[in-house]
Amino acid sequence: MPVKNRFAELQAEITAWRRDLHENPELLFDTHRTSGVVADKLRAFGCDEVVEGIGRTGVVGVIKGKTQSSGKVIGLRADMDALPITENTGVEYASKTPGAMHACGHDGHTAMLLGAAKYLSETRNFDGTVVVIFQPAEEGGGGGKVMCDDGMMDRWGIQEVYGMHNWPGQPLGSFAIRPGAFFAATDVFEVTIEGRGGHAAKPHETIDPTVTSATIVTALQSIASRNADPVSQIVVSITSFVTSSQAFNVIPARVTLRGTVRTLSAENRDLAEERISQLCTGIASAYNCSAKVDYTRNYPVMVNHDEQTAFAAEVAREVSGDCADAPLIMGGEDFAFMLEERPGAYILVGNGDTAMVHSPEYNFNDEAIPAGCSWWAGLAERRMPAA
Repeated sequence: MPVKNRFAELQAEITAWRRDLHENPELLFDTHRTSGVVADKLRAFGCDEVVEGIGRTGVVGVIKGKTQSSGKVIGLRADMDALPITENTGVEYASKTPGAMHACGHDGHTAMLLGAAKYLSETRNFDGTVVVIFQPAEEGGGGGKVMCDDGMMDRWGIQEVYGMHNWPGQPLGSFAIRPGAFFAATDVFEVTIEGRGGHAAKPHETIDPTVTSATIVTALQSIASRNADPVSQIVVSITSFVTSSQAFNVIPARVTLRGTVRTLSAENRDLAEERISQLCTGIASAYNCSAKVDYTRNYPVMVNHDEQTAFAAEVAREVSGDCADAPLIMGGEDFAFMLEERPGAYILVGNGDTAMVHSPEYNFNDEAIPAGCSWWAGLAERRMPAA
């Protein structure tokens, strides 16, 4: 099953959809235009059911095969939201929305799944039901969890679920996947260190939270180097250091630190949260300051299920001739919530030699469309072969 000829025929049309979405990016749950475009196209394709408003602005389409004797139902998910980044690609279809752009390729993901939905609605060459899932708010809003919390999996009886992401630097149209932990848990924390401010010429009359905070920043790196197993993966990064005074001659009374933690196991996630609290409060106390730690668990580790991963790789090899072993990725992905609800797998499709995602110069490569659409369609036809 190489790239399907139908997707070569549809590539120009799907590309036009993708570029329209690229021109009109929307953030988080505010995907009203995008969701409307998706729903209208699914209805035009002849989907058996189209429901809007799942997970606030998510869209679900149902496509029944020629027969349903297998009783199988698989979900195929694409994300729709953009990022709060100012575009710097120079393409003629660049974002028309100030301060927002499709810098992660969700426009491409949505367009490819729409292409697959059109094909599957035309052919219906499978025995079972395909549920196409278009999700808002992957970029920090947890839209996948919100759709699950809305009862999506049970409402449509979804038994397995599959997702895909483009990947710059990977050969165009190729695939890569791995079983087990794949994308990291993405937690955030904020630490407020309180001291006593004063004149910088008289530090002995102050309790300096700046020195305290600098010590904390350094000490937090010991979590990865001295607390976690050296062969495990854990990242603790301070990304913001803000004092309550910006004057050159004033020692501030307060410092706020913000950061992120990336882990690939529940054990390291617990370890990081515990040690951040211990180090911050302990060091602050030693320097006569106080520390308040707010730790928030965001996306969990995204874990591919073994059997579904092997199947997804098999379909990928049929499309492109190969499926590589993907690396561990310390970025987050809220498809993790769907994989906690149902067995499934997440795969990478190569975007070629392009700027990395989340860059102002990034752009989805439209030449990846036939491979991505073929993989989506192949999942349905191979998992639920026509009776």
